[in-house]
Amino acid sequence: MDADTQKNHLKAYGITYWTLEKQLKVKWLLNYRGGAFLLPDSQEIQRECQIRGVSFEILSNAKAEGILEEISSPSKNMEAIVLEKAPKIAVYTPRGKLPWDDAVTMVLSYAEIPYETIYDEEVLNDALLLYDWLHLHHEDFTGQYGKFYRAYKTASWYIEEKKQAEALATKLGYDKVSQEKLAVSLKIRDYVIGGGFMFAMCSATDSFDIALSAEGLDICEPMFDGDGSDANYQNKIDYSKTFAFKDYTLEQSPNVYEFSSIDMTQKRRISKTVDYFTLMDYSAKWDPIPSMLCQNHTALVKGFMGQTTSFTREEIKSNVLVMGENKTNGEAKYIHGIKGKGFFTFYGGHDPEDYTHRVGDPKTELDLHPTSPGYRLILNNVLFPAAKKKKQKT
Repeated sequence: MDADTQKNHLKAYGITYWTLEKQLKVKWLLNYRGGAFLLPDSQEIQRECQIRGVSFEILSNAKAEGILEEISSPSKNMEAIVLEKAPKIAVYTPRGKLPWDDAVTMVLSYAEIPYETIYDEEVLNDALLLYDWLHLHHEDFTGQYGKFYRAYKTASWYIEEKKQAEALATKLGYDKVSQEKLAVSLKIRDYVIGGGFMFAMCSATDSFDIALSAEGLDICEPMFDGDGSDANYQNKIDYSKTFAFKDYTLEQSPNVYEFSSIDMTQKRRISKTVDYFTLMDYSAKWDPIPSMLCQNHTALVKGFMGQTTSFTREEIKSNVLVMGENKTNGEAKYIHGIKGKGFFTFYGGHDPEDYTHRVGDPKTELDLHPTSPGYRLILNNVLFPAAKKKKQKT
């Protein structure tokens, strides 16, 4: 999985997942040649790699043992992690969304990793219990319809999406979309606390935390829910209820395309040509989880924009790991934390290979980006639940 020899990093994850589906175990060699995968040798696996265009090498047993011995040396910042089960994947996304509306569904389809789509009805009916891994599509959990009001309030798609969201909330027994989205957020929170893995990108990151912190408050203006917001709601926000963020200020104007001070989009002072973020270097033996999530063939990854592009460093809770950052800008791009028995990862931006991605832009063709480091980070998260759980050192 290094930069020089792997021709299709993204489909290599699909091969690994496909191998796990066959009840075979795989070793993920952290920090060895870009996070290589050691698969059992068979004609079937070799053929599948050839069909999908994935580069591989055949090793003798002696050579494989030598590599594992090298990795186990205390002097090497490497580790061999056993992957033993193909995780069952759910993507939380509205009906009718096209796969290219979302980077995760796009890369899962490209890597040929199977997933199922679910939405509010399934979440409220406890369907999350069937899945190991959940991705949140670019959702607005606050009930403000993505804060698209100023630019798109007369657009037919905006009017139709608002109508559909209100109809769904009514069908599910709620007076307002914001109340229904809060109920969904609480179910997702409980899923993570119970041991699930939740991955979110773009606006699904900060809007999820904002919804949790505003439980019991009305933060929506009349054009969103038909009545006024609660007086002085900013001072009633409960940061103890969030996963990742603290001390943020909500954007109260419905005409501003922004949820809060968490997002760095308007505050950034950096041009596209030098917009990169750096992945942290962890001890593979002592910190295998962030090491897994940061596996890549480069430590420097191209930046990309979104409604929520990146996160204000000082508004991230101290128990949350910043795994990717742009220090010059004081922003975090890629963060991870533990909640109860489960885990969450938040990744800022919309599409790692489409710098600005505006409404109506053409879809990204991943055939043109088979070695994308930004997309690799998503797939690291997909495989993470497959890892054999180690007993905690006591």
